Amino acid sequence: MRFLVAGAAVVVTTAALLLGGLSARDVPRGPAPGHVSSGQLAAGFAAGDTQALVLRLQDRLRARPSNVRGLDLLGLAYQQRARETGDPSYYTKSEGVLRRALRLAPRDLDATSGLASLELSRHRFARALDLGRTALRISPSTARNHGVVGDALLELGRYRAAFRQFDTMVRLKPGVSSYARVAYARELLGRLDGARDALLLARDAAADEPEPFAWTETQLGKLELGRGRLAVAAQHLRSALRAFPGYVYALDALAQVGVARGDLEPATALERRAVETIPLPQFVGLYGDLLDVSDRGRAARLQYATEEGIRRLLRANGVRTDLETALFDVDHGIRLRASLTLARAAQRSRPSIDGDDVLAWALTRNGRCAEALRYSTLALRLGTRDAAKFFHRAEIERCLGSDPRPWARRARALNPRFSVLWAPTLRRLAS
Repeated sequence: MRFLVAGAAVVVTTAALLLGGLSARDVPRGPAPGHVSSGQLAAGFAAGDTQALVLRLQDRLRARPSNVRGLDLLGLAYQQRARETGDPSYYTKSEGVLRRALRLAPRDLDATSGLASLELSRHRFARALDLGRTALRISPSTARNHGVVGDALLELGRYRAAFRQFDTMVRLKPGVSSYARVAYARELLGRLDGARDALLLARDAAADEPEPFAWTETQLGKLELGRGRLAVAAQHLRSALRAFPGYVYALDALAQVGVARGDLEPATALERRAVETIPLPQFVGLYGDLLDVSDRGRAARLQYATEEGIRRLLRANGVRTDLETALFDVDHGIRLRASLTLARAAQRSRPSIDGDDVLAWALTRNGRCAEALRYSTLALRLGTRDAAKFFHRAEIERCLGSDPRPWARRARALNPRFSVLWAPTLRRLAS
């Protein structure tokens, strides 16, 4: 793990969400299908006007339905459309097309790795790992296969093995995707300066491409937000929006900076723009919380209902949402006993530090704080510096009759307004 642990110069952690989405109207018309790179699509780069690309590929496949390359490109383009629109029905379409390609060519690399990326997007990490390893057997020198396997291992809590895959990826192909994974690994280990160094390498690699550049600037902004450096975070996020106007992930992150500053009205306006662009559940949930604390309860309830509807649509298209649903419900005091059951199931299938933390929080909210302490300890085992995880630990200590202030103050030092809902509780615990 030489590159990962070096001191010098690195979701969604998955290849499928690596660079986020954009509207087709925001990008120029792309190249003809024959010149589109499957690697470009697999990494999450928009290949011009993806909607037009899908239509052209569909037309060509009507004439040549057994064209494996055309099937591969269409399957990957469907995944890009899912990123651009937030419509998970494209996942179902992608699976059908890529499996058809594999029936025609059982060792087809692009179809195999494309299905692995699809399962990452669906949060089905054990399946993603199996498919990623199959892709590695087909082509062990293809860097993105190591990224897919590493992403799956990461979400399954197998961190050392994941980090080895990321190191191999960056040796094979230094670039935006590999540097970003090294950055995230360093962030998990609490090595935030090292994470920033690697993200700066990713930004340099993306300098001539507006969307990847905006993505790396957004990740830099979120990293600085997570360590309490709000002015620097805002600078990165505004840079992302200059490079890629309307970039939805930068809008969402800038709204979070506004929350951290206590500027709730501007934050609400920014989050509304994000929701109107791509109604991802995390955007809709935060928008609802901002409306709720601004005494717009009816509007907030509408957003919460919308968020639940989006999750139902995701589940209908094969996306596993147990962890995210459990966290939302526990945070909002919804069906706490059922949420604990859901959190247990989520942690079993996703035994990562996030799975451990959500289960610890669900146990705490159900008054089972001794058991919660065990999972909180697991959630903090890598040295990750995360205000929410520190806050959850503070609540566990309070519940057990111990002093919550050390953990609460660690959370406060990173971001005293880490949560619209829980910031007042953090202030009380830290005082």
